[in-house]
Amino acid sequence: MKLIIFGATGEAGRQLIKQALAAGDEVRAFARNPSNLTIRHEHLTIVQGELHDLASIEQAVNGTDAIISLLGPRPVEDIKSKPLTRGTQNIVAAMKKCGVRRLIVVSTPSASAPNDMPDLRFKMLVSMIKTTMRPAYEEIVNVAQIVRDSDLDWTVVRVSILNNNPKTGRVRVGYLGKGEVGVRLSRADMAAFILGEIKNPSYIRQMPAISN
Repeated sequence: MKLIIFGATGEAGRQLIKQALAAGDEVRAFARNPSNLTIRHEHLTIVQGELHDLASIEQAVNGTDAIISLLGPRPVEDIKSKPLTRGTQNIVAAMKKCGVRRLIVVSTPSASAPNDMPDLRFKMLVSMIKTTMRPAYEEIVNVAQIVRDSDLDWTVVRVSILNNNPKTGRVRVGYLGKGEVGVRLSRADMAAFILGEIKNPSYIRQMPAISN
C-alpha cells in the first residue's frame, strides 16, 4: 500500500516507518524538518512541508491509499494559531480533494468516545492534562471533533503512556471504564496495530483505546 505519515520524525513515527517498509509498503513521510529523519529506503520518500500549507499537503496526499497522523500538540508552538487543529483541517480537506478516504489519527483519552464509561484512572490523567496543559488539551479535542465530523473512513486510536519496549503482538482494544484497556503501550505494538487496522479494518468511524 501507499501510505503517508504525518508526524513521522518522532519515535513512534520512526517505528511505524520501519514496520511499514518491512511489510513492503511504500511510505511518504511528511516532515517540517526532513533532516530529523535519518531512515533511508528505496520505498521511503520524505516530503518537506508545513501543516499550514494546504498545497504541500495536497501534493503529499495525492495518490496514496491511507493517511496516518501521529501529530501531537507542541507546547512551544503559538497556542493562538492552534497549528494542530489547522493542520488536521488541511489534511481532511486535502484527502477530500484527492479522493483518499482512509484516515487513522492517534489521539489520547482526552478525546472522549461515546462508548466510554466513567473511569477514575483515565479521569485523573485527563484532568491533569486539562489543568496543566490546557492548550494541548483543546488541540486534542479539536482534532478528534474535526475527524469525527468528516465523512472519511476514519479511526481515532487513543493511547495513554507510550514506551519503547519491544513489540509483543499483544494489544488490548476497548473503551474506557469497562476494564478492557490499561494505560501503557509500546510504540512498536501501536505501530503494528495501526498497520493492521489499515489492511484489515475493524474500527471504521470508531475511537478505540489500546494498550498492552
